[in-house]
Amino acid sequence: MISIGLTGWSDHDLLTIRTSKRLEDYSSHFPFVELDTSFYAIPPAKNILSWIEKTPAAFQFIPKAFQAMTLHKNWVKFFPTEQQMFDHFIATFEPMITAGRIKTFLFQFPPYFDCTTEHVQYLRKVRQFMGELPVAIEFRHSSWFSDTNKENTLAFLTKNNFIHTVVDQPQTPGNSVPLVPKGTHAELTLFRLHGRNYEGWLDASGPNWRKKRTLYDYSSAELDEFVSIIHQLEKDSKEVAVIFNNNSGGHAAKNAKQLQKKLELTFDHLAPQQTELNLFEEDF
Repeated sequence: MISIGLTGWSDHDLLTIRTSKRLEDYSSHFPFVELDTSFYAIPPAKNILSWIEKTPAAFQFIPKAFQAMTLHKNWVKFFPTEQQMFDHFIATFEPMITAGRIKTFLFQFPPYFDCTTEHVQYLRKVRQFMGELPVAIEFRHSSWFSDTNKENTLAFLTKNNFIHTVVDQPQTPGNSVPLVPKGTHAELTLFRLHGRNYEGWLDASGPNWRKKRTLYDYSSAELDEFVSIIHQLEKDSKEVAVIFNNNSGGHAAKNAKQLQKKLELTFDHLAPQQTELNLFEEDF
C-alpha cells in the first residue's frame, strides 16, 4: 500500500478552494497530513478535537514530536520532568490515538544528534516513554549511516520497533543523511521528501532560512526515481507513506499529484472534493 501526504495544510494554495476550510479541502485530496505545529508547541486539546471533527474518519495525522522531546531545546524550560513532558504530549493526542487517527509520531532529530552511546540510550528512553505507540525516527547526522554504523542503526531501529524515515535531501556537510531505502517496521515506512535545494539547505542563517530550504520543484525524472524506490520499500512494509516537505514555493501539492498519477493511485474515504478544483487537474 502506498499513501501520499504533505507537511501541513495551510501552505498549499493549489488545493484550497475555501480559505476558511483549508484542512477540509486538503482532506479531499490526501489521506493523511504531517502535523508540524506540534514541534513548536504542544497544541491545546480544543485544536485536536477540531481537527478530528473537520476530517473524514479514515483521515490520519503524523504529529511531529515537541522540540524538547527531540533535544532541539532543553526540557527543563518547559516541564518539571522528562516523564511529564512525554505524558502531557501523549495525553494531548489521546483523542486521535483512541480514534485511530494517528499514523505515527515523527521524531526528527537535529543535525547535532549524532551516533553516540548517549544518543542511542536516549532513543531507548523515547521508546520507553512512548510505550507501544508508533514512532518514526528521522536522523540528520550522517554518522548513523556511515559504513561502520549503517547496519547497526537499521538493526537497532528494527529491534526497538521504530519506523525508519527514509529521506531525500541535498547532501550537504553536517546536516544531511544519505537516502537509505530500507524499512525497519513491518507496518510502515516513511519516505520524506525535502527537495534538493543545496544552497538553501547549506545556509541556515537569516529569518527565512526554512523557506529557502524547502524551495524546490521536483522534475518528472526525479519523481520517476522515487517510483522505483517506493516499490522497493513496499517489500519491507505493508504501507509506504510519502511526505512532500518542499512546500515553501507551493510545489509540494503539485509534485504529490504528479507522483500520485505516476503511481496510478486513488485514495478512498476522502472528504468530498470541491468541483472547482477540477479546473486545475491538467496542471498536475
